[in-house]
Order: sequence, then C-alpha cells, then structure tokens
Amino acid sequence: MAFDGIVTAAMAGELKEQLLYGKIDKIYQPESSELVLHVHTKNGNKRLYATVDSSASCVRLIDNNPLNPPSPLPFCMLLRKHLQSGRITSVEQKDSERILEISVETLNELGFTVNKKLIFEIMGKHSNIILVEMSTGKIIDCIKKISLDASRVRQVLPGMLYTYPPAQDKIPFKEITPEQLRDAGDTPKAILSKVGGIAPCFARALFAQQDRYALLEEFLSKIEANDLQPVVYLDEDDRPVEFYMAPLEEYETTCRRLDFDTLSHACGYFYEHRTTTNRARQKSHSLVHSVQNRLEKLYLKKQRLNEDLLKAENSEQLRLYGELLTANMHLMKPGMKEVTVTNYYDGQEVTIPLDPRWSPNKNAQNYFKQYGKAKTAVHEKKAQLQENQENIDYLESVFTYLNNTNSIQDIEDLRQELEEEGWVRARKASGRRKKTKFRARPLKYQTSDGLQVLVGRNNKENDELTMRIASKSDYWFHTKDIPGSHVILETNGEEPTETEIMETAAIAAFHSKGRGSENVPVDYVRVRYVKKPNGAKPGMVIFTHNRTVYVNPKEPEGQNGGGK
Repeated sequence: MAFDGIVTAAMAGELKEQLLYGKIDKIYQPESSELVLHVHTKNGNKRLYATVDSSASCVRLIDNNPLNPPSPLPFCMLLRKHLQSGRITSVEQKDSERILEISVETLNELGFTVNKKLIFEIMGKHSNIILVEMSTGKIIDCIKKISLDASRVRQVLPGMLYTYPPAQDKIPFKEITPEQLRDAGDTPKAILSKVGGIAPCFARALFAQQDRYALLEEFLSKIEANDLQPVVYLDEDDRPVEFYMAPLEEYETTCRRLDFDTLSHACGYFYEHRTTTNRARQKSHSLVHSVQNRLEKLYLKKQRLNEDLLKAENSEQLRLYGELLTANMHLMKPGMKEVTVTNYYDGQEVTIPLDPRWSPNKNAQNYFKQYGKAKTAVHEKKAQLQENQENIDYLESVFTYLNNTNSIQDIEDLRQELEEEGWVRARKASGRRKKTKFRARPLKYQTSDGLQVLVGRNNKENDELTMRIASKSDYWFHTKDIPGSHVILETNGEEPTETEIMETAAIAAFHSKGRGSENVPVDYVRVRYVKKPNGAKPGMVIFTHNRTVYVNPKEPEGQNGGGK
C-alpha cells in the first residue's frame, strides 16, 4: 500500500488547493481511529477524513459523511473546543516524511488569536493524529497515546513537547542527488533501504529505469504543477492491488487500471474496497455473536419443549391407570407400592405404581389430576413452541442479513432493529437525541428488460417495501422456507415475462441464506396476496396463490444494488 512520502506530498498539494483559508465548521470522530473535519471554503464545503487504522492509514477528502456514534468521543470533544470555527492557514508536508501538518488560527477563551497545529502521522501501525500548541510546542492531545510502556524511543502524551518520529538512516527523496540515486543499489530492496520516503512499488519503478533521477524528477514536477494522474490497479478478481499519484509501468500489463480525477478519490476507492469487508465484519462481530447466542438458547428451548410435548401427548396411560384403580378399589390395601389388575380394554394384566402414603382413592385421583395437567400442557407447549419458532425464524433472518452485508450502514440499521425489538441492549447515549423517522432505502436492480427490482436490507425495510411501497399489482418474491429478503418486481401493471421472473427470483436467492447453494426454491405472488398478521414480528408475512421456481442465486452483472 503506497501512501508513501511522494503520495503524501501530492496529497498535501491537493489539500492545500482545496482547504487553504477554509473555516472548520464541524468535527466528528466516527470511530476511535477516525476523524472528519467539515471545512467551509471558497470552493464550497469540504470533508477532510483521516484514519490511523494500521491497515488503511491515510488523509484524504471524502464526499459522504461516515456514520457517527450516538455521543462524541473525548478526542472529538477536545478538538471541537480548540479548533471549531478556526481557519486553516497552511497545509504542509514535513520534509519527505509521511507527515501532514495543518496549521489553524483560532481564538482562545479570552478572544486572543492563537495558532495550533494538527499533525497527521501516516505510518501504518504507528500512525497518529496529534494536536500541538504552536507557541509552546506542547502536545494538547492525541488520538493514540504512546506511553513509556509502549515505546522507549518516543512518547506521545498530553503536556509533553512534541518531537518528530526518529529519522531513518536514509537520504530523503527531496534531497537526493542524481549520483546518490544512481548508486543507491542494484535491487529494489537496496534502493528502498537507501532512499527515504518512497514505497516498494516506486522503488521497483526506479530500479526498472535506466535514468532513475529523470523518473523521480518527473513525479516531483507533477506534484509541483499539481498535474496528478491518480490511478488504482485491480487484479483479475477486481480487488485493488495498488494505487499511486501517477501510473506505474510495473502494473500496466498485469492489472486493470482505473483512472481518477483526484488523488483523494483514488485513495478512497483503494482503501474502501480493500477494507470495507473487514470493517463490516469487525463492526458486526458483537452483533453476530449476540444473535448466535440467542439462537442457540432458542434451539435448546425448542428441543426441551418438544420433549415435554411428547411426554404430555403420551398421557393416555395416566387416564387408564386412574380408571383401573377406581374399578379395582377392593384389591388395594393401605401401604401397597403397586397393584396388578386386569385391563378390561384388552384383557391383559397391568401393574400400576402406587404411593404408599395415600389411600387407594387418593392414588386414583392423583392419576386423573396428572392426566388433566398433561392435557392442558399439550395446548401450552404447542403455543410456546409456535412463539419460540417465530423467534427463531426472526433471528435467523437477521443472522442472514448480517452475513450477507458488507455495509456498515446496514449493520447499524440491523442493530437498531434488534434494539427496538428488545433482542440486544440499547447503547447508552449522552444527552437527548432526536429519534429519526425510519426511511426505507432498498437495494435497487434492473432486469434485462428494464423493470426495477427492489430488495429489503432488513426486516423493518421488508415490511415497508411489501406493505407500503409496492403496488398491489407488483410481484413479491421470497425464498421458500429459507430466511431472506423481500424482493419486489415493479411491473407497472403488466404481466412480467418468464425471463423477468427468473432474473428476479435469482436476485431473491442471492439475498438469502441460500446464496451459496444451487437450485434454490423461490416463491412469487402478486403483492395483493401478501398479508401481515396482527402482532407479527417485523418481516413476517403470510401469502396465498403463490408459485415456486428453482434458480441459482445471481446478482445482475455490473449492478451491486445501487440500480442503474
């Protein structure tokens, strides 16, 4: 991953052009490792994003707001106090290092102008964001505190004087001479060990050139003129392999190249497509674990209820014992532990256990009482089994959505749904938060004939999609007896073709627990025949007049749920 000193220099130029003299309006901290600054500039509102995540450390501009926590984190609150309403006076790179410094002019509590510096150290697992008082050089706070226990070389703590990371025994790429670069080494690894601020991919590019300094000058001149050609290289599975501020010959023949208009967009595409899945998995881990635990308890409860029901359904023997004891009172004596009598239904002898503490009549009444309880238990256990099965069906659908999504927003929506239904404990939030009205944002596809297909991302959205958004003449699709999304084929009042039905059914199978299977059964029916019973859980419906097709799960090529 090539967020090296050269890319840092290019990014500094891009940020300087976009943010210089802008006013910091808002500050957010979506995650403990992330920071977002909203900056009002002459070119409009900009969002500066930075992360110190070891696998995706970078600083760039973004277009959309990340999801924010219910209450701001301490570092975010401190930055709001010191930087909000401040004006950006400079954006610079520190020498040839992966360090960006943003100077901010703001007012203190007394109304005097003070200068502070927000320093972004983009160094993999050693990345950090540090706020420094420029007049004293002392650290006000940092997103990651480094104590003596964590590092004996360099500590980063509030109140300490800020010092730059220790310099490496290398020649910075901005200071190296043509002779030094020519004699840097005979392998890319040797060049990397001699030249400071470059990534392995650029070291290989230098090694492949006869005139190494000409290539370095070419890249530096592009940065100076702000004439960047940001690129991302993808492998055969369309996974990002590398990105850089300009094309690299090494990847031109082996990878597919994507060109971007800004370095921020290229950087964003690279890291988002590399890390979204991992971040989503990390984000959903606790939720998945909680749902799994709930399901295991429900499965165990189901097993026990079935055992109790079987025992209750085999209660006719209790009634028979009571009848036979009543008819044979003369054979029993006080203190007997059992009695053998003739079953007048089949003529065979039956040995009936007795409680020696009770009289013959009391023993008979006890059997009748047990029989009556067992008959009542049959109805109770069946009702409990039905309720338990509804809970299992509901949580299995949520579990399917969690496993099928890579969207952090979808995971947050599922968490909110589970909180509202009482399956997970609601997270604490400081102060009053306005409860936002639920708004469906279904995934959108198009069939080959141009009809729109809508897919619910969670149970609440399934209800909204099927019961409110869909027209009665549209078609409703759902995998048969398999947890999955409600899928709506908008027909505009016309009868869909067989191709449209099969394509939509394949989408429904793709957004279900049967995603990895073949020949998945999918029910489809007009929306008018789909009903939601009173008191049913989110996403649970009943339907009639349905037909079933068998398809292989498939998402339309070139579509990822965003529609066309």
